[in-house]
Amino acid sequence: MIVFWFLLIALVVVVAGVTLAVVGGGTEAVLPDVDPEIVADGLPETRPVLRADIEALRLPVAARGYRMAEVDDVLTRLGAELAERDARIAELEAARVRQGAPAGPDLTKDDR
Repeated sequence: MIVFWFLLIALVVVVAGVTLAVVGGGTEAVLPDVDPEIVADGLPETRPVLRADIEALRLPVAARGYRMAEVDDVLTRLGAELAERDARIAELEAARVRQGAPAGPDLTKDDR
């Protein structure tokens, strides 16, 4: 019976020691945080993004879903490129109107 209690107490001490080693009991973490892997978003750097690029885009999955920072980066870039294209379209349509040609079709509708 004494051996059982000795082994039980030894087991509790070992589990507590391992737990403290992993969690850390002091001000400095025993296991430092690992920097997340930075994976390229797969979008072309040298040309505008095309529809096929977006359809082929596969964002890396992390343990709890997608990596938010990478999704935010991709969405920010796509938003910037769309804004740039919208500005260019507006500029071309304004130039077309100044030349006396009728304005083009409404590109805000998704009639495709």
